Amino acid sequence: MNKPRILIVEDEERIARVLELELEHEGYETKKVLDGLDALGAFRAEPFDLVLLDVMLPGLDGMGVLRRIRQGSDVPVIMLTAKDEVADKVTGLDLGASDYVTKPFDMDELLARIRAALRKTVQSSSLSAADLVVKEESREVTRGGQAIELTPREYDLLIYLLKNKRHVLSREQLLDGVWGYDYYGDTNVVDVYIRYVRNKIDKPFELPLIHTVRGVGYVLKES
Repeated sequence: MNKPRILIVEDEERIARVLELELEHEGYETKKVLDGLDALGAFRAEPFDLVLLDVMLPGLDGMGVLRRIRQGSDVPVIMLTAKDEVADKVTGLDLGASDYVTKPFDMDELLARIRAALRKTVQSSSLSAADLVVKEESREVTRGGQAIELTPREYDLLIYLLKNKRHVLSREQLLDGVWGYDYYGDTNVVDVYIRYVRNKIDKPFELPLIHTVRGVGYVLKES
């Protein structure tokens, strides 16, 4: 099972390092950045399952980062702040924050909130793009109301593309995310399975959803 990936956005190096160590000890993979602009760059370059986002950041503050993340992703975002003010919490939640934790925070409580946010993502009723709908609990896949049968690997690949919708993913990222980090085969297997999935969810329909980005990889998007 692949480890959930968490982006840590915190400008206090000591706190960022503590978060990094604690989360990796709990079995998560992490990436640490210290300012808002780097956070956006990292988020757009790699897939993440959750973001820990400080409010007070250099370059671009946490609210600005959150606003831009929400323009194209519903990934869980937990806000971290030294401010214990209702107005800040309301602003963050209105912009789409999943949760809000005030510093100094208890690590066990933060870990519990992270687990809860990730569970909500797993239990999400459906994923969609245009008229393509996937119900994760039942593993039903439909497009335009028409049922589509996928093999387990094709399904896993489609889910990974949907969860990273509008993010360009390299073959290596797709291998890691779908086949796992211990896979040592040829990256051409990605191209083969992309073709299989395309034949089922794109070829019979007018609007293609899976696009090739030449020299980089693939992206699932509506246009």
